[in-house]
Amino acid sequence: MGSRLPVIYLTPAIFISAFISLSSLPPAAAAVTCIIVLLVAVAMVAVDSSKMSRAFSLAPKPCIKASINMNGNGNFLSQKYFKMSNPAAARMRVRAELATAPKQIRPRSIPELSVLGIPHTDLHVSEIVQRQSSYHTNNFATVDHDDSCRNMNPQFHPTFLEEAYQRCRNLCAEYAKTFYLGTLLMTEERQKAIWAIYVWCRRTDELVDGPNAMHMSSAVLDRWEKRLHDIFHGRPYDMLDAALTHTVYKFPLDIKPFRDMIEGMRMDLRKSRYENFKELYLYCYYVAGTVGLMSVPVMGIAPESAVSAQSIYNAALNLGIGNQLTNILRDVGEDATRGRIYLPQDELAQFGLRDEDVFSRKVSDGWREFMKEQIARARFYFKEAEEGASQLDKASRWPVWSSLLLYRKILDAIEDNDYDNLTKRAYVGRTKKLLMLPLAYTRAASVPSLVFP
Repeated sequence: MGSRLPVIYLTPAIFISAFISLSSLPPAAAAVTCIIVLLVAVAMVAVDSSKMSRAFSLAPKPCIKASINMNGNGNFLSQKYFKMSNPAAARMRVRAELATAPKQIRPRSIPELSVLGIPHTDLHVSEIVQRQSSYHTNNFATVDHDDSCRNMNPQFHPTFLEEAYQRCRNLCAEYAKTFYLGTLLMTEERQKAIWAIYVWCRRTDELVDGPNAMHMSSAVLDRWEKRLHDIFHGRPYDMLDAALTHTVYKFPLDIKPFRDMIEGMRMDLRKSRYENFKELYLYCYYVAGTVGLMSVPVMGIAPESAVSAQSIYNAALNLGIGNQLTNILRDVGEDATRGRIYLPQDELAQFGLRDEDVFSRKVSDGWREFMKEQIARARFYFKEAEEGASQLDKASRWPVWSSLLLYRKILDAIEDNDYDNLTKRAYVGRTKKLLMLPLAYTRAASVPSLVFP
């Protein structure tokens, strides 16, 4: 599927966000400095995909030397790793667990979507915002007990915890070089949280899109969801899980966006067509909009912002939707080779198009008109996300603005290719990326408005 892992959507942008700390410099000097560092980063961008596959293998490898709890509650790290007398034991080799829970058939309800012009919805964002606000104020009495164990410090041994975050850091540095470079000048707590969230999202994506995807089933995802529950309740299976467990304790993260991302993986297993935009929107929310909801508590909201938190979360959701729609449009040809079409079937029919037209890769006048409508929709979501980007904490605005500008350029590239995304893959060249930096910096430096519809 067209670049499903949404955290990577922010890869070019998060690199830049780190340098918001240069805001004490004159804008011109800060921009020049960032451009120089970006040139260094560009040389580091190449990623060995074969190494990625090995790093996130689903081979069943529990923590070495750990006594495993086999009482039916799953496999967790031994308590000795929470306060270890032997720090060297923390340096273990871990890989993702192969989930082997019995297959469960569970009905899945689709949230009602409100329709206003181009369909959009908050998908119960208000519920997430309310719970995260409760976490932030330690008002645990108002929080669903299922997700409220963050008030208990997991008490990991400092050496073990440092090693856990170091492993997340190393994975980001090796497999997402630009993304990693962008985190280096963030505050230490934000760095670690971003690394932990990135690794969890990557591992989740690898369940369906990795080397063992052909063996994937709903039972595996059921097991992964149970493991997520354990992470949020202080029962990590391995070091990478432990980093996220600690992040959940440090930041007011809600479990729902994480669960919803897993639901997106389930949807990808059972669907290769989407009858209408309502279905496609829901998929985009699950696999991409969720990342926006995960990220806001870490990025933070500007102290001077006077708008509602829900408005900012909705904007983050819209950015994720716009990014995913853009990736879908960019990767139509690639997805077609896998027999998948992530486009609304009813809208294809309105322009006289069928699946065969996509698979034949012939760009017709009908296809061009159809693509114009799809591009307009993606731009709509980017426009909806703009004001929210200006409401974030100053240290986090630059990555979001960079993402907005970059993905709009991808849409421009599709137009420049005469809407041929069947045989060509639109991309933004390095020069254009560099030229976007000063504009992104200027937008990020703007003062949040006091009125946000």
